[in-house]
Amino acid sequence: MTEPNISVTEDELHAFVDNELPPERRGDVEAWLAAHPDDAERVQSWRAMAEALHARYDAVADEPVPKRLEIERLVQQPRKWMYGAIAATLVAFIAGGGTGWLAHGVAASPSAFQSFTVDALEAHRLYVVEVRHPVEVPGSERAHLQAWLTKRCGWVVFAPELDATGLKLVGGRLLPGPTGPASFLMYESASGERFTIYTAKADAETTQMRYAKQDSDGALFWADRGVAYVVSGSSDRERLTQVARMVYDQNEKIGG
Repeated sequence: MTEPNISVTEDELHAFVDNELPPERRGDVEAWLAAHPDDAERVQSWRAMAEALHARYDAVADEPVPKRLEIERLVQQPRKWMYGAIAATLVAFIAGGGTGWLAHGVAASPSAFQSFTVDALEAHRLYVVEVRHPVEVPGSERAHLQAWLTKRCGWVVFAPELDATGLKLVGGRLLPGPTGPASFLMYESASGERFTIYTAKADAETTQMRYAKQDSDGALFWADRGVAYVVSGSSDRERLTQVARMVYDQNEKIGG
């Protein structure tokens, strides 16, 4: 039996999970899944996660937004496919605030938290495995790296000193971000553990860190003075928080 001559996109797989796929494409996607067991397994896990999200959070979807979260209110544009998208990419919640408001993010268009964190984790996973070319500008050229990224990005890009956490600057690179250019800095410990700092312009403002986890990688997001920050690295939340807090504190000093 020959493989079906079709090309199925990630968006179509999500639409298939959420029963929003055009009828004329459903047969093609089913044939694709029959020939690609890895994709079939992913689809099954997304569907299970979506069902779990519905079961757990539908009851609170209409609750008023708590006062402490007013700053993060999202424009309500219900899209059922977001259940599948979040299940496929992030298991996320507000750091220190529990999981009760995940449903409000699910019911809205993708938030800044989701957009920036997905992009940052993708960049992190892409470059931390590189041995010869993990960065464009090496950490030995810190001053040049900061000046170059600042000029290209349009805000002060600062490479914090993370020696107290056992991390040395590997270097950085310029990336496309969800709102324009993004800066990307990489740090490494003596044991080879790597962390990255991703920054891009953001309209949202929240200095409360929000945590996300994707497979074995974790990330902490916040946005301050028009810039979003995502520190990615170990899924050990205590270790990740230690690094992110130091990044936050040093950026506050230069921004204050």
